Amino acid sequence: MKFDMPLRQNFSSISWNWRGLHQKIGGTAGGLCLGFSVSGIASTEIPVERSVNNAETSAASTSSTHGKKVYTDYSVTGIPGDGRCLFRSVVHGACIRAGRSIPNEDLQRKLADELRAMVADEFVKRREESEWFVEGDFDMYVSQIRHPHVWGGEPELFMASHVLQMPITVYMHDEDAGGLIAIAEYGQQYGKEDPIQVLYHGFGHYDALQIPAKRAPNT
Repeated sequence: MKFDMPLRQNFSSISWNWRGLHQKIGGTAGGLCLGFSVSGIASTEIPVERSVNNAETSAASTSSTHGKKVYTDYSVTGIPGDGRCLFRSVVHGACIRAGRSIPNEDLQRKLADELRAMVADEFVKRREESEWFVEGDFDMYVSQIRHPHVWGGEPELFMASHVLQMPITVYMHDEDAGGLIAIAEYGQQYGKEDPIQVLYHGFGHYDALQIPAKRAPNT
């Protein structure tokens, strides 16, 4: 765990192999997350796609970076602000990383709730190594995080990387640099290439993020 700041075609079922667990969720996932181009911060209530052209901010991306990579070519998919945004964003990224079709909003919610339950179980499994960074009473914390509208944060991202056995990188917008910078990385023992990418807005909300791998970032 590394921190840089404190802190489908229609299916009758979808099968996941997360951490060796075979899961099936009934229902139909008929569409992809659709979006449109907007300026400014992506909405927290409706799915949107926000693309930023690298050429527009190339000059700004070299300032005030302190040696950190700045990403100016990316797209953001807005995630509903229903208390599940972290888990929804991670599920969205896991679909992309696994080469699966992106689930529609209803299936995304179901998968997010399944992931949440598995994350809570992972806390219990890893109690010795996780109890120290959980605020307050550990058992109460785990009990609360099982509720579908309780926000997740750094501890849940850490556990999600173990549940999925996938790396997760969190980005945030840096106004001085004119782009996105990575602020935290989890699960790098599962590989450093092609991590699940999520965007943190600094006020408790996460959106799904895609940064094209083919284009190198500015430094």
